[in-house]
Amino acid sequence: MLDHVIIRKTLRVPRAEAPAGDGAPVARQMDAVLLGVGFKATRELLEHVSGLEPGAAVDLAVRVIGAVRGLVGDNVRHNAYFVDFPEGVPDTLEFWVDCLRGLVGGHTGAPPAVVNLLDLPSYGRYQHTYADLLAAHAELIASAKDRVTVLHLGGTLADETSALYLRLAGSPTPLGESDLELLADLAHRCLDGAQPAAVPVRENRAVVNAARLAEGRELVAVDTVTDVLRLACHLSGGDATLATPTRFRSFARRERRVLLGALDGVVDGAAAKLGDVSRHARAWKRLGEGLHPHEYPKFPHAAEVFAVARGERTAHSLAGRAEEAFHAGDVVRAAEILTAAPGMLVRSLDRLLRRAADPSEVDAVLAALASVVGSVSGRVLCSVREHLDNRSTGAPARVFTTRGRRAWVTTDTRDPLPPDVIERTAAFIDAELTTRLPTYDHLVVDPAVLDIALPLSGKASEDGFAVLPRGSRSRLDPDAGEVLRFFTYWRETASRTDFDLSALMLDDNFDYAGHVAWTNLGHDGAVHSGDITESADGATEFIDIPLATIDAHCLIPQVNIYAGESFDDVAESMFGWMTRTPAQAGAPFEPRTVRTRSDLRGTGRVALPIAFTRATDGTWSATWLHLYLPGNPAFNQVEGNLTSTGLLAKAILDRRYLTVSHLITLLRTKTPTITTWTPDLELTQPVTFLGLHHPDDLPPGSTTLTPTQLIPE
Repeated sequence: MLDHVIIRKTLRVPRAEAPAGDGAPVARQMDAVLLGVGFKATRELLEHVSGLEPGAAVDLAVRVIGAVRGLVGDNVRHNAYFVDFPEGVPDTLEFWVDCLRGLVGGHTGAPPAVVNLLDLPSYGRYQHTYADLLAAHAELIASAKDRVTVLHLGGTLADETSALYLRLAGSPTPLGESDLELLADLAHRCLDGAQPAAVPVRENRAVVNAARLAEGRELVAVDTVTDVLRLACHLSGGDATLATPTRFRSFARRERRVLLGALDGVVDGAAAKLGDVSRHARAWKRLGEGLHPHEYPKFPHAAEVFAVARGERTAHSLAGRAEEAFHAGDVVRAAEILTAAPGMLVRSLDRLLRRAADPSEVDAVLAALASVVGSVSGRVLCSVREHLDNRSTGAPARVFTTRGRRAWVTTDTRDPLPPDVIERTAAFIDAELTTRLPTYDHLVVDPAVLDIALPLSGKASEDGFAVLPRGSRSRLDPDAGEVLRFFTYWRETASRTDFDLSALMLDDNFDYAGHVAWTNLGHDGAVHSGDITESADGATEFIDIPLATIDAHCLIPQVNIYAGESFDDVAESMFGWMTRTPAQAGAPFEPRTVRTRSDLRGTGRVALPIAFTRATDGTWSATWLHLYLPGNPAFNQVEGNLTSTGLLAKAILDRRYLTVSHLITLLRTKTPTITTWTPDLELTQPVTFLGLHHPDDLPPGSTTLTPTQLIPE
C-alpha cells in the first residue's frame, strides 16, 4: 500500500480523509502499541487520529502500526533454534554428539557409516514453536536507552505522494534498486501533478520518461543518444544503468516513432554526439533490430546512430580523441578535448595531473577545469574531492566496488600526486562547492550526522531502517547496552535455502582473532543462537556479543549462503542489530531495541553489511560496508573467507570518506549561525535543521534538511 511506503520512507503519516468523530481511545491504544515497537507519535498525529470517526481511526492506526513494524523487521516471527538463547547454548561438539545420539537411538538397523548433519532429525530445524520461545522468556524490561523514533503527521496522501515523487525524481544522486522501482510507480501516479525542475541523474530520467511515453507525453531532457538507450532498456524491463545487457521487447509503432524521433533530435546539428554510440555498440545493434529505423525516413539522423553501431560509419568519440592525445604525451591537448565533457574531465583529473610533466602543464589542466567546473554536478565534484583526500594518504591498497556492491582490493600501482598539486586542486574544488552551498540564517546541526558519508550514490546503501551510506560511522551509546545482538532473517521462495550468520573477530592489525558461527557456537563470551538449515516459513539466526569483555578490535558480522537461493532470489532477507543490557531480558527479538535493519539484496554469496570497531578509549562505533563477496556457489563459511574479509574491511575502514562535517566546514564561511542540536536546546525563531529525522519541537516555520539535500547541485 502506498501509505505504508510513505510512512517507511519519510516517517510521516498521510492524513486520513474521513468523517470526524471521537477516535481518542484508538489514538491512546495506537500510541501504546507504537511505544512497544520503538516509535512515538507526535501530538499533531495523535490529535488527528483522535478527531476521526472510530472506524476510520482504527483503519489508520492499523496501517501505521503495520508500516513501522515492517520497518524494523517486526512483521515476521523471529524464532531461535535454542529456546533459552542466549542462555542454554551448549558447546558445539557436545551439541553435535547429542544430535548423533538422537540418530543412533532412533535407528533400527546398523548406524550409517557417513552422517550428514542435515540427516540428523534434531539438527537445523526448530524443535519448538514461536509461542514456546516467548513463554520461555520474561518480558523485556523497559529502558530509557531503548530506541524511540518519532512519527509525524503529514499532508494528504496525494500531497505526500507528490512530495516523495519530487524528492526521488530530483535526487542529485543515483537511487538504489528499491527506490528506482518506487520512482517508476510514482512517475505514473504523479504524471498530472507537479514535476521536478530537473532530473539530474540520467537513469532516473529514463524512468520518468518511460512513464511519460506510456501516457503519450513529451519526453524531457533527452540530450544524448545514451539517454534514449537507457529509456529503451527500462521500457523492456532491463537495466537503465546499462550495467547489465537487456533483452529488448517488441515496441509498438508509436513507441518506435517516439524513440527514433528522440534520437533524431539529439543528433541533428550535433553529429559529435554519435561518438557515444561505440561504447554500447552491441546494445544499439540489438535495439536497431526492434526499432526498424529504415521504416522511418523522416528520421535520417536516427539512422546514423545504427550505422555507427554496425561499423558502417566512423564516429570518433571524445574519449578516443583524448586517449590519442594521452598516448602522444600531450596532456594539455587531452585536457582541452575533455572540456567538451566536463564530467569526464573531472573524472580524468587524477590521470591528467599524474601525466603533467611540469608546473605549466599542471596550470593548464587546472585552467581547463576552471573553464568548465560550473557545468559539473555537485555529486561528481564531491566524489573527486573524496578521491583527492585518499590520494594524500599514500595507502598501499585500492578498494573497488561495483553498482551491485561487489568489492575487491588490489595494490595501488599509480604514481603519487605531489602534495602541493593535491592541495591546490582540493582547495579549488572546495571553493566551487562553497559557492554552490546555500546560505542559511541559522543552521542547527544534529551531531549524529557529522560522520555520515555524503550519500553520493544510492547504490552504496540498502533499503531499510536507519541505514546509512557506505563509510558512514555512528558511535554506539556506551549507556545503551552492554550486549550487541546481530540478527538475520530469510524466507526461501521455492527451494531449500540455508543462510548462515557469522561474526568474524579481528585484532588491531585486522588479523584473525576468533569467530562465532554454526561451526563454533561460542567464543570469548559471544554466543550463536544455532543453525537453521531451511526457511520455508522463515528462519532467524542471532549472535550476542558482550562489548565490554570481547577481546577484539573489529567485529564483522557476515551472512553466508551455504545452500539454496541467492540474496536476490529469496522471498525476504534482512540483517539488523540491537543493543540491550542482560538485565532487560525479553525475547531474542525485541523491536524497540533494534537500532538498524537493512535488506540483503546483492549478487554475491557472502554479505558484509557493517563493521564495528573499538577505539582506544573502549567505545565502539559502527561503519556501514554494504558489500558482497563472490564466494562459492555453495557451502560458504566464515572460515573460508577470513583473509579476504579482513583485507576488505581494513581497506574500507582506512578509507577517508567525504562526510557531512566537511560541508559544514565550508558552510561556516557563509552561514552566520551554526548551532549543535541537543534535546534541551531552546529555539524561539524558525531554523533550518540538518539531521536524519525532524524533531517534534522545532519552532513553527522551521525546515529540515537531510544529508542528501545538502549536496550542492
